[in-house]
Amino acid sequence: MFDPILVPLDGSLLAECVLPHVAAIGQAFNARIILLHVLDKNQAGALTQLFDLLNWQINKTQAALHLEKTKARFQESGLQVRTAVLEGLVAEGITEYAQNQGMKLIVLSSHGRNGLTQWGISSITQKIILSALTSLLIVRAHKYGDYSGELIEPLAYQRILVPLDGSQRAENILPIITQLAQFHKSQIHLVQVVQTPEMARQMPPAREDIDLSNQIVARNLEEAGRYLEQVKSRSVLEGIAVQTHLITSDNAAVALHQLAEQERIGLVALSAHGYSGIRQWPYGSMVNNFIFYGKVSLLIVQDLPAKQDLISPELRAER
Repeated sequence: MFDPILVPLDGSLLAECVLPHVAAIGQAFNARIILLHVLDKNQAGALTQLFDLLNWQINKTQAALHLEKTKARFQESGLQVRTAVLEGLVAEGITEYAQNQGMKLIVLSSHGRNGLTQWGISSITQKIILSALTSLLIVRAHKYGDYSGELIEPLAYQRILVPLDGSQRAENILPIITQLAQFHKSQIHLVQVVQTPEMARQMPPAREDIDLSNQIVARNLEEAGRYLEQVKSRSVLEGIAVQTHLITSDNAAVALHQLAEQERIGLVALSAHGYSGIRQWPYGSMVNNFIFYGKVSLLIVQDLPAKQDLISPELRAER
């Protein structure tokens, strides 16, 4: 399902916060790992690019050596790994490489070389997320801000949150999460949020409006509860610890974030689109909310076809 996996690195410790997750996903899916470093030609000034070619070559060599060191550490865990060094624009280079090489998953750190910011993700990560139509795992670097040392041992996802909305598109995540949970012996938390209907804003709702809203919520709760139990009882989830949550809220995103914190969720898993998803946009509104405001690692399974663009000719791979 997730084979091969692309892991962009930039030499920073923050970017390497993805490594335990890469090991955890790679081992669960017996996937090949590609470690990629894109040397940014915009990082140095134009004069430096023209006249300090030696320094540029040194940077390329250091990047390649760093990837090889990381590769060796992964291979000790029995994973198949190869490396690539490209030159060009970072986000564009990563996206084009992923499309050209048929990557099934890109594992991204929320922040990298430029350091932590108040924003949920860096500008480079945002560009990749919005342009790479493939599945993504976003690891929150804020949890590793004080990290100093080698970080490679795989982690175990103890609790995985899977929001559902009753649609088949949202259920695209289930086969992948099932395999991940079986490998890591994880507990899956299935959740559906029933939203209260919006009422007229110009005046307080009348009694009959409130009664109608309550009837709609009660009917949706009944259907959602039945749906969650049906999903829980499926044979594919047999032998896996599954807990269901049925929540009523006027804001589904807020309710899901609160649940993730209360249940100490280690991974939130979402299909890129759900019931109301529109194909012209790469992600639905709920996924976008978790991309920018989530506090825990986020796995997004893309249900749109990947682009067939070719890699830019000025990007050259060193293997």
